[in-house]
Amino acid sequence: MKQKVLKQAYLPDALTTELSQRYDLYDMALLTDAEVQAVASEITVVITNGEAVVTREFISTLPALKLIAVFGVGYDGVDVAAARDAGVDVTHTPGVLTDDVADLAMGLMLAVSRKIVAAQKFIEQAGWHKSGFQWTRKVSGKRLGILGMGRIGQAIAKRATAFDMEIAYSDRQQNNALTWEFIPDLQTLAQNSDFLMVCAPGGEGTKALINQSVLEALGAEGILINISRGSVVDEQALIAALENNIIAGAALDVFAHEPLVPASLQQRDNVVITPHMASATWETRREMSRLVLENVEAWFAGTPLVTPVP
Repeated sequence: MKQKVLKQAYLPDALTTELSQRYDLYDMALLTDAEVQAVASEITVVITNGEAVVTREFISTLPALKLIAVFGVGYDGVDVAAARDAGVDVTHTPGVLTDDVADLAMGLMLAVSRKIVAAQKFIEQAGWHKSGFQWTRKVSGKRLGILGMGRIGQAIAKRATAFDMEIAYSDRQQNNALTWEFIPDLQTLAQNSDFLMVCAPGGEGTKALINQSVLEALGAEGILINISRGSVVDEQALIAALENNIIAGAALDVFAHEPLVPASLQQRDNVVITPHMASATWETRREMSRLVLENVEAWFAGTPLVTPVP
């Protein structure tokens, strides 16, 4: 008899198929509330994704729940404290997506500073027949400030070093193993940066860290890049900063209310936007799926979890 597992949010088709072959998989998107309640007492494992919300209330409706496996490195949507109180383990998929996120971060930095998207539109709209394209901003040798110097922040800094960038960072505490300058005050970091890269995790502790004051400190020549969570940036303050030329531009892979992207952030030559795709390569999504499967398998086998949340 197969173990009952509940799929609470979107997962890649290949992972869903593999889970269905190994377990008795129930998909919340296809069930009524009554149908979920009918099996609630038998569900020991929930699979979700990094953008989904798993509340204390939801956890309480599953009395047999013992594991929440997150397909994603971020788990700020999961009430980890509630899970801990209920004796539920939580796992995620860190490490395997670091390179892809760092690669896209560099791509966004180049795209927004060199206005690559605007340049393509310029050609497509026959602008080149009338004039040359506007001048853009250099990246090499510039000052890069990184908020959050974890795995992804360090991978971005490593890449930026090849661009001869001057790197500094802010974090909860200084990492003495790193040689880059530590600036504890975020506003000071912004003031000393040409590019401010947001790599901090989401959650209440980082909500709206990038606010009006930080954007003003970044200044009229500064560019904001966010590849972490939309909640870390005060989106309305960012829109106001762009509309009033308080900053030079922004590149965003994440937003406050995905998949809703404010119209004010669209159709702007100095803003590049992508649909939360930083880790979305075939290679990385396969590795993320593997980690989810290994964590679930480990829990059912009674062996140590592979990647529990800190």
